[in-house]
Amino acid sequence: MVVETTVGAADRKRTEAHVVAHVEGTREEALAELERRARGHVPTHPLNPKRRRLLRSGDGFLLVVDGAWSSFVTRFTVAELLEDSAAPAEPEPVVEAPPEPEPVVEAPPPAPPRPTAEQLAERDVDGVPVLPSWLGRSDLP
Repeated sequence: MVVETTVGAADRKRTEAHVVAHVEGTREEALAELERRARGHVPTHPLNPKRRRLLRSGDGFLLVVDGAWSSFVTRFTVAELLEDSAAPAEPEPVVEAPPEPEPVVEAPPPAPPRPTAEQLAERDVDGVPVLPSWLGRSDLP
C-alpha cells in the first residue's frame, strides 16, 4: 500500500510517497485495509480543513481536503511489489535433521564380592594385609 500526500504550502508544495504496509492476501482484502486507512487518515495540511472528500478510484482512494486557500490531496494506492533493492534476504529453508538416537546407558559393573574374613586376616611376610580392608565395600565411592 502506497500513500502519496501533498506536503508544504504555497510555492513549496510537493508530493511525497511512502509505502505504508504490505498485505498478504487478495486484492479485495488489500483494498479493504486501504479504505480503512484512508477513512481514518488525518493529513497535516491544511491546518483548518473546510471540506473533506474521499473518492474511490480503480486501484485505491483519493482524499481531497480543502483548506482556506487551497486543496491538499492524499492518494492511497494498492500496488504489487515487483522488486525491492533493500528487501531482507529470504530465509534459508529449514531442513530438519533426523532425530539423534537415544544414548545407550550401560549398567554399572557389578561390585566385586566382599572379601571373606580369612582373606582379610591373611598377611604378607612383612605383616601388611594381602587384601585391603576397603576392597569390595559398596558404601565407598
